Amino acid sequence: MERRTAVIYLFCAALCWSLGGVLIKGVMWHPMAISGVRSFIAAALILLVFGRPRFTWSVPQLGGALTYAATAILFVVSTKLTTAANAILLQYTAPAFAALFGIWYLGERPRRSDWITLVVVMGGMVLFFLDRLTLAGLWGNIAALVSGFTFAWMALFMRRQKDTSPMESVLLGNLLAGLAGIPFMTGDLPDPAGWLRLAALGVVQLGMAYVFFTKAIRHVTAVESLLIPTIEPVLNPIWTLLFIGEIPGPLALCGGAVIIGAVLARGIVPLLRYRASG
Repeated sequence: MERRTAVIYLFCAALCWSLGGVLIKGVMWHPMAISGVRSFIAAALILLVFGRPRFTWSVPQLGGALTYAATAILFVVSTKLTTAANAILLQYTAPAFAALFGIWYLGERPRRSDWITLVVVMGGMVLFFLDRLTLAGLWGNIAALVSGFTFAWMALFMRRQKDTSPMESVLLGNLLAGLAGIPFMTGDLPDPAGWLRLAALGVVQLGMAYVFFTKAIRHVTAVESLLIPTIEPVLNPIWTLLFIGEIPGPLALCGGAVIIGAVLARGIVPLLRYRASG
């Protein structure tokens, strides 16, 4: 029952995360400022939901905070510099990184299917950088790829805290990302619609998403926590296509299809085999 609930929580987190592209694109402000305000709002929500935090200042807690902050910042920056589809699909190289590094850090040894997924995902990733890119788009893709690496390590550090509370890492990470954004909160401020989008980013897309994620991470492996919510990279580009009209390049679409196909296969095939054997 706990695992089933964890899977439901992960899908809820993915649904919240998927709003990032369309909301971020709609805020006319520096990406670091957007990231900072979003994280401060999310931190306030987390304090409201969980109450007084218990900081241990352990390596997993601090590592989780740093990688969380990096992931939050890099995702906003990449979404501003490249298409929302590229940003989220490249971030979803995270399961491959988690499978690779989770062996020695958590002792959660990947199966052969994990390694096959890793190879296929890397192949799909190459297509993003073969697509026609501007210089800004190139740096956006690089930021998205690095965010996949930091997202993976965030999951690993949080999984390491499964017997305590990973929420403190999320709270610290949001505070760090918020502080990093303060120097950029200058110039023309967002319009009222922009502030509403920032509120939605902080409360729903980040705050509620990580409430669900941290509740789920105790009952699934680090790789599963990144493989199960595959609805996010499917919905994120759809929202931006419908509401903004942003269309990624053809090679990026092919690369995204390869990545999503590999990740979905890794998540679904074992489930089908389990049901067949049962």
